[in-house]
Amino acid sequence: MHETALAEGILRIATDAAANNNAARITEVGLIIGQMSGVETEALEFAFRFLAKGTLADGAQLVIERKPLVARCDRCGRQTHLSEYNFFCPECGGVLKIISGREMQVAYVEAD
Repeated sequence: MHETALAEGILRIATDAAANNNAARITEVGLIIGQMSGVETEALEFAFRFLAKGTLADGAQLVIERKPLVARCDRCGRQTHLSEYNFFCPECGGVLKIISGREMQVAYVEAD
């Protein structure tokens, strides 16, 4: 399960941040996850809760901000939200370049 590996990385980032700031526990970890990242958020949350047991992040909440898939046309410059993986501009037929929607990052760590 690839979400388990992601959860391990998130936990490592969060615990390192807490240790660097002399925190006693982590209360919340904010994530930005793009629509096209392929991350199953329920599986990620489950894996994180399991891996966090007995660590500074035991009981911490994951707060997930989903980023929509947005692209810009190389030819006409039109920016559009994509609901399907069609990477041709609906306006002029040019090639669309993704500008948002592939993110997977830790945005913040809240700790006491």
